[in-house]
Amino acid sequence: MPSALPQDFDLDAIERHFCAEALELAGNIVDAAHRLGITRQEMKRRIKKHRITWPRPARVGPCGATKIDVFAVPRA
Repeated sequence: MPSALPQDFDLDAIERHFCAEALELAGNIVDAAHRLGITRQEMKRRIKKHRITWPRPARVGPCGATKIDVFAVPRA
């Protein structure tokens, strides 16, 4: 994670960065909030405040399969 330099002290931008980074690392709101030492409700307020897109759109893998398609059980 890049360190914040004194000339970069835009607290809203720093808060948004840390919230987005925690969500990316944790994968869900509860664990991201725990990493930041805040409640789930506070994390949801910050997601809304900073307009962070969550959940992230599904990533498209090889052959156009989404993450969900890769783990889907074939129908009999």
